[in-house]
Amino acid sequence: MGGTMETTLEFRLAAGDTGALGECYREHSPAVRSYLRKLVPPQDVEDVLQVVFTEVWRFRHRFDPGRSLAAWLFGIAHNRAVDHLRARTPTTVPLEAVPDPAGHDGRRDGDELADRDRVLRALAALPQVQRQAIELAYYGDLTQREIAEHLRVPLGTVKARTARGLHRLSALLEAA
Repeated sequence: MGGTMETTLEFRLAAGDTGALGECYREHSPAVRSYLRKLVPPQDVEDVLQVVFTEVWRFRHRFDPGRSLAAWLFGIAHNRAVDHLRARTPTTVPLEAVPDPAGHDGRRDGDELADRDRVLRALAALPQVQRQAIELAYYGDLTQREIAEHLRVPLGTVKARTARGLHRLSALLEAA
């Protein structure tokens, strides 16, 4: 893009030129959209993209026109994607909803069902906070950090609950 420095897209955007926002969107939204597709679920990309460009306009006074506009846009996109993912509630499946596993020949294996029932009974005997941490880790497929965020407790608390719960679970299963 040619012209004096004061007429570049970066300077016009920082100065509050509404036409510059449209031009910025036309020029940069395909790349930002592609970046967001790597971070957020497909059904949420357009919503997060809209939030990104809304923030570009709202915080245009923070943009230094001497710096890279693309880098600033991607920084905003990254932050909004992270915020979007943090706001989502991880889906957990109750143990009762988990289907019985099929045996190696496609039929239900009686021994595996008996083992599953032993584990369910042992889990039910655990204190609620330990059971919850173990269920989120093993049935919800969450990391300990994700569990801490979901439960709004410190990471160390989740680690302690999980370790104590697994230790007690092991003792309960040995006794059964």
